[in-house]
Amino acid sequence: MKVKLIVEGGAMKPGPAVAQQLGPLGINLGKVISDVNTATLGFKGMNVPVELDVDAKTKSFVIKVFSPSVAELIKKELSLEKGSGNAGSVKVGNIALERIISLAKTKQSALLAKNLKSAVKLVAGTCVSLGILIDNKPAKEIEKDIDSGKYDKEIKEEITEPSEEKKQDLKNFFNALKDKQDKAAKAAEEAKVAEEAAKAAAAAAAPAPTAAAAAATPGAPAPTAAAAAATPAAKSAKPAAKK
Repeated sequence: MKVKLIVEGGAMKPGPAVAQQLGPLGINLGKVISDVNTATLGFKGMNVPVELDVDAKTKSFVIKVFSPSVAELIKKELSLEKGSGNAGSVKVGNIALERIISLAKTKQSALLAKNLKSAVKLVAGTCVSLGILIDNKPAKEIEKDIDSGKYDKEIKEEITEPSEEKKQDLKNFFNALKDKQDKAAKAAEEAKVAEEAAKAAAAAAAPAPTAAAAAATPGAPAPTAAAAAATPAAKSAKPAAKK
């Protein structure tokens, strides 16, 4: 029987989901966790697909570890815990195209890409959804550049490491961008707080309606006491019968 799991590399823990899948098989859960953690230690900090091939008779099992997803590899490359919550306008990283080529080589067979160029474009597409720049540019622009052949030389030669000068340039560019993003976010938050304070002040300054005004129909004058008292009598009066 095959059991598929997604675990944190080197840090699988017992839990309801794991117990639900492995408990009925009667295998030693502690040993499974220990062996999986040993097998996935090289992917520490990443979510890793794992498959257990369990022999129901002997209660033995074989562990097969698969390569983490492209998104996990990119986040690991940039030491990110998660992608951007607003990928269109907030960027969380800046990666060199050479590293995109390296990741594409690692995942090419799993991506079912017809060639390395196609794999590179697929990895770049993942950067779009994560909110990650490539070579100081939005990943969508890099996808177009890949299609146009701008990076054919780098891809053909399988260049996977950027120069130290380029690494520093990417770092400086992103630090400046992050500072700008942080200031914009702070200004937006301050504006929101000021708006809420202004609304609260306006509500507090507004005069409270009187009891009579609150009871009256909006836009209509309040009836006088005499009119109010006369109304029921008028409704109860009946016309005299004709003889």
